[in-house]
Amino acid sequence: MQKTQEIEVINEVAIKRALTRITYEIIEKNKGIEQLVLLGVKTRGVFLAQRIAQRIEQLEGKKIEIGELDISNYRDDQKNNTERTVSTPEVTTSTEGKQVVIVDDVLFTGRTIRAGLDAVIDSGRPKKIYLAVLIDRGHRELPIRADFVGKNIPTANDELIQVSLKEIDGKDAVSIVKPTQ
Repeated sequence: MQKTQEIEVINEVAIKRALTRITYEIIEKNKGIEQLVLLGVKTRGVFLAQRIAQRIEQLEGKKIEIGELDISNYRDDQKNNTERTVSTPEVTTSTEGKQVVIVDDVLFTGRTIRAGLDAVIDSGRPKKIYLAVLIDRGHRELPIRADFVGKNIPTANDELIQVSLKEIDGKDAVSIVKPTQ
C-alpha cells in the first residue's frame, strides 16, 4: 500500500471567502438572479450550490432554484454508458430557458463536467450554462474551463485534491494528498 501525505491548503475561512466571491461574480455576470438555477454535481457540488444559494438569498432577498445533477449515467468511463437509466431523473429541476450554473468541488480533467453538460442538455434547453468550481487543479483532457473559480491549485498528476465539507466530513478544508516514498 502506498503511503500518502496530506497537506491542508485551504481552511474554513478561505472556503467561505471563495464561495462569497463566486456568489458575487454569479450575480454580476447574470445581471441579477432572474431565471437563475444552480445545479450541484452530486455529492459535494450539491452542498456548495446550497451555500451559494443561501448567500444569494442574503444579498438579493430572494430564493433561487437549486437542483442536483447526477452524472453517473453519463460518465464515459462506464462500460455500459449506452444504456442510460431512464427511470431516474439526472437533473432535479427544470432548466428550460434558464441561466444554469453547474457547481462542483474540483475541476480536473473536465470529464465530469462534460457528463454534466450532457445531462443538462438532455433535460431541456437552457438559455446559458456556466460552471462554478471551488478548486481548479488543471490537467484538462477536454476543452472545458470554469467561469467562476474559488482557487486555482496547480497539482502533479499523482496528487489528489481532497475537499472536506461540514455537511459530509464534519469540517471545511481543502487538502493536497501526495504520495510519499
